[in-house]
Amino acid sequence: MSIESIELDKPREECGIFAVHLPQEADIASYCQMGIFALQHRGQESCGICVSNGDELRIEKDMGLVSEVFTEERLETLRFEGTRTGLGHTRYSTTGSSLRFNAQPMTVRSNKGIIALAHNGNFTNAKTLRQAMLDEGAVFQTTNDSEVMINMIARHSRLSLEDATATVMAELEGGFSVVLMNRREVIGLRDANGVRPLVIGELDGGYALASEPAALTVIGATYLRDVKPGELVIIDDEGLYSRQVLKPKPTPCAFEWIYFARADGILDGADVHASRIRMGEVLAAEAPVNADVVVGVPESGLPAAIGYARASGIPYDMGLYKSPYAGRTFINPNQRLRDQKVKLKLSATNAVKGKRVVLVDDSIVRGTTSGRIVQLLREAGATEVHFRVSSPPIKYPCYYGIDTAARKELAAATMTLDEIRKRIGADSLSYISEKGLSKAIGLASTCLACFNGDYPAGHPGEEASKDGMEEAKAVLN
Repeated sequence: MSIESIELDKPREECGIFAVHLPQEADIASYCQMGIFALQHRGQESCGICVSNGDELRIEKDMGLVSEVFTEERLETLRFEGTRTGLGHTRYSTTGSSLRFNAQPMTVRSNKGIIALAHNGNFTNAKTLRQAMLDEGAVFQTTNDSEVMINMIARHSRLSLEDATATVMAELEGGFSVVLMNRREVIGLRDANGVRPLVIGELDGGYALASEPAALTVIGATYLRDVKPGELVIIDDEGLYSRQVLKPKPTPCAFEWIYFARADGILDGADVHASRIRMGEVLAAEAPVNADVVVGVPESGLPAAIGYARASGIPYDMGLYKSPYAGRTFINPNQRLRDQKVKLKLSATNAVKGKRVVLVDDSIVRGTTSGRIVQLLREAGATEVHFRVSSPPIKYPCYYGIDTAARKELAAATMTLDEIRKRIGADSLSYISEKGLSKAIGLASTCLACFNGDYPAGHPGEEASKDGMEEAKAVLN
């Protein structure tokens, strides 16, 4: 078990997707490697790259971080004459367990040739669709909902890849963005609600697609725009063109701005870092407190803490130090060391000694880690700890590609505000309001389903989990 999965009481990452097609030969493998490296924060379980030169297609994927999997030796297997097309994926499992056979990109042989697909998000009707195909005699090699989509595309044998993909878009429900390729073209798409992000960049006469602008910047591509909700874009030697397949109903995931997206990005026109600063400013207005210092939980709570300090006039300081050397695969051999897990990564500084502290973080899921951080501050001499959260209370699970834990495990779903405050040991506790969050992000509408239970892109109809299609897990494992 990784230290992050034990230590960080957070919604877990989604996935990062990347694709590129150029009109001339290039080091596509390196472009894909750099692209998914820039998206590593979106998933750390497995990664993969697929490349083509128009005739031959090669794929490499494995468990682990991009830097671990794609050594120079392994990249060399993806470097061959004439490569112009490729896609990459870095994964956190939200449907299908964390095993090598579920790593992406996924490939299938069909009458359209070999198709490779990489996916961010969840299809909420995947289990139903998969069962219907199984009843017809279909065979599945993984327990991943991405395989449902790629099989649906392959089944439209009389349609072109573009038309088949457009048809399948209308049959799928949920929040998702997808990139897929054959030997000579790349296709990208977003669900009608635009829950999951996807952006377009221009590079050397060709184009790239990525979950976030950072992946475009790192390869030298120029950001053009976001893929629109319900839009399908096609990139080939003729350039880039698009089809508005589904009627757009924009409700992008608010957690992209709260926590997931890199701070140096702009998604759907909303600046991520500026939004997080504004969340802190709104929190200061909605939940003021008499205190001496504002402290953010690194790294994700720092922008909101800066905003809170600016708006409140209370000085900001680095009251918590995060060690950059606590490895993600640290093994806790006994209970005593497991109880010390937070201290492996976080320690309090003397900036909090003898002071009333405003502690700002982006979310509370179960509350266990929040309580340990409060305890760290008290042990360092903080006289009061007032906890402020830059997301509303998480009361419902996400079915669109974020692993938020089952509802019975969510503190805000089973406890009152004061019960949570007592559990984490804070002197006071306040969350940003839904209205305040929307104001801070600045978009007309966002998905707030994990806060209010209003699922704009469909609901699976049951308390689903990422193991929902794993009836053959013991055999496949």
